Amino acid sequence: MTNSRKAAGLDKFFGITAAGSTMRMEIMAGVTTFFAMVYILMVNAGMFTAAGVSYGAIYIATAISAVVGTVCIGLLANLPLAQASGMGLNAFFVYTCVLGFGMSYANALVLVLFDGVLFIILTVTGLRRTIFQAIPQSVRVAIPAGIGLFIAFIGLQNAGIVAKDAATGVTLASFNLLKEGAWPGVMPMLVTIAAVLAIAVMAKKNVKGAVLLGMLGGAAAYYLLGYLTVPGFALGLTLESPFAAFGQFFSESFLKVFTEGFNFSGYVAAHGAANTVLVIVTTALAFCMVDMFDTLGTLYGACARGNMLTPEGEVPNMDKAMLADAIATTAGAICGTSTVTTFVESASGVAEGGRTGMSAMVTAALFFVAMFLSPIAQLVPSCATAAALVYVGVLMIACVKDIDWHDANEAVPAFLTMAMMPFTYNISYGIAFGLISCIVMKAFTGKAREIKAGTWVIAALFLAMLFLTH
Repeated sequence: MTNSRKAAGLDKFFGITAAGSTMRMEIMAGVTTFFAMVYILMVNAGMFTAAGVSYGAIYIATAISAVVGTVCIGLLANLPLAQASGMGLNAFFVYTCVLGFGMSYANALVLVLFDGVLFIILTVTGLRRTIFQAIPQSVRVAIPAGIGLFIAFIGLQNAGIVAKDAATGVTLASFNLLKEGAWPGVMPMLVTIAAVLAIAVMAKKNVKGAVLLGMLGGAAAYYLLGYLTVPGFALGLTLESPFAAFGQFFSESFLKVFTEGFNFSGYVAAHGAANTVLVIVTTALAFCMVDMFDTLGTLYGACARGNMLTPEGEVPNMDKAMLADAIATTAGAICGTSTVTTFVESASGVAEGGRTGMSAMVTAALFFVAMFLSPIAQLVPSCATAAALVYVGVLMIACVKDIDWHDANEAVPAFLTMAMMPFTYNISYGIAFGLISCIVMKAFTGKAREIKAGTWVIAALFLAMLFLTH
């Protein structure tokens, strides 16, 4: 088959011409989306090391799940979007489930698997809409903002800018250069701040892949400054074989959800059977809700940017797109990473002209190639990846503009949802306080009839988690 016939076949299959696009535009859109979101490979891998899993294992798991999810949304929904392990959801996995609740890495993967399976059931049966509508609007809008604050807080801690303090809990790290030997500690913090500002400037100027470029620039600055100004600075540029990461993947993460995940005996012994059941139910539900809202918001936002919404204002092939997300999350759990979701950075590809699933195929192909570049990616220092976390936090908090801050019934639940996530280092606690406060506010202001039955049920589950498990 000639190249022209192949192109014609792809055009017909994806409807490229019918969508007002061209093969060149689809390819460029796919490349743009990839470079806008490839930072997740490095950030996710670095974050999971706190859960005791090697960088290489999660790097490969993240790449494979990104390929699966992006191919699914391209083929099933024919949309120019891409998927990967979601920011915020990965923090929920590591800092809430593993480090907070004390679950093992494999146990936490079971919750992600439950999320994926539940998401599939909800999408196929149509119950997804019922669950979505059960969450009050104020809480629903505030969830991304709370997650944004949470991951920005994590980024500032990883950079060393926010430090522990015995009296207040946290404080600003010292930037005092007059102290002897202060520069090696201050330099990485300055790199993080410079990288965040560089990302912001490039984003303002619509530079494609601003987050990735900022991370790479931060990494280059860290090594250059370290080499030139820090005595005894070790470059650490020893590169392993790219296949070493695959070995770590197969030994540490792949299928761990089945071989070790369902053994909760250690957690039960420490916390009790009833506690374990409640934590599993409420945390899996929190995973599913956050995933659902994140995906819905991203789908609407990206498609609206490209004028791709239907005349009724709906995302084309919405159910198929949600099903692709659910399948990708299930695949992510099997590979060993956190919930997979549609990335808001996909909007950059849509802005570049992507209109069909063909651009998603291009992005997926690039993620496949990236699997073999893990040794290079591993050289990016934490001060550079921290900049990405902080800037993504900036992006996620934009939704607060949609909250009516003059109405206490809206403002208080929204604020508690946002505030409790970083303050308690736990995303599910933020959702719990938001839901419960919303019910209390409406019940005592004569609006109890506005509370849906599903809202009562979800709030009751969270109350049980707070009173019986924490």
